[in-house]
Amino acid sequence: MKYFATAILSLFALFPCFAQDSDAYRSCSAKANTQAEMNACASDEAARVDAKLNTIYQQLLSKIASQPEALAKIKAAERAWLVYRDAYIEATYPAKDKAAEYGSIYPLEAALLRAKLTQRQVAALDDLLQHYSR
Repeated sequence: MKYFATAILSLFALFPCFAQDSDAYRSCSAKANTQAEMNACASDEAARVDAKLNTIYQQLLSKIASQPEALAKIKAAERAWLVYRDAYIEATYPAKDKAAEYGSIYPLEAALLRAKLTQRQVAALDDLLQHYSR
């Protein structure tokens, strides 16, 4: 039984979708009855986190608008992060034909991985905002 429990916990750790903790995502997922509905919940989650990222990024740019050197470096860092995020998702799901290789759960997993990575970037930009607010 101990090995079964360990195996189940290990399985949960493999899927980024189990790392989400948004109330909106949990509520949506609880009501979803089909894979398409679950995929839509994950897509909505990624969009919500993207909106948070855009908000904090704009706040940061406003805060440093009078510092052209910092502004340029933060914009460059954000562009690099976007490339990294997309490359990380591609590295996680490298197959050309993702639907054939990963199945109908792929859109859900990719959207939730995107949300997870974006949430980390939200925290990083928030740290920068706090740094420039001192």
